[in-house]
Amino acid sequence: MDTLVSPRLEAARGVWTEYGAPSFPVTLSDIRRWAIAVHWPEPPPRVHWDEEYARATRWGGVIAPPEFNPFAWPVARIATDWRPYAPEPGEPGQHLLNGGRRSTFRTPIRPGDVIRARRRVQEFTERTGRFGLTLFVEMERELVNQHGAVVRTDVDTIVRH
Repeated sequence: MDTLVSPRLEAARGVWTEYGAPSFPVTLSDIRRWAIAVHWPEPPPRVHWDEEYARATRWGGVIAPPEFNPFAWPVARIATDWRPYAPEPGEPGQHLLNGGRRSTFRTPIRPGDVIRARRRVQEFTERTGRFGLTLFVEMERELVNQHGAVVRTDVDTIVRH
């Protein structure tokens, strides 16, 4: 085998695709409960639940913790099987591994925000390793609020061999 890069993967490089339906509007209660859960058993920072306190901060109001997931509550799914990194049956490189995630936190999520997600194949590289030809695919996901501001960028690495 010469390559694990399929024409489908090559065509998907750099092309943004909508990913699922938008989130429900984020509520103060969603943020408060998430903050309590991630900081437990310690109390969460007040900027995540105390509106009066949060207004006096540089944020000017309550903000969600950076790792807040606005899609933790079920929303309608858009029917798609968009996985250009995955091999078709019979193609080489059927073993897939999670190579990790890098997240960049940008604009804080606030009560009332509605978040949309989009994704793309950011980049891929091949090299020969211990298990033979190995493909490293970087999948980028961007979360964007209703004003078009990027909230967070995640880059997941998928390893195929």
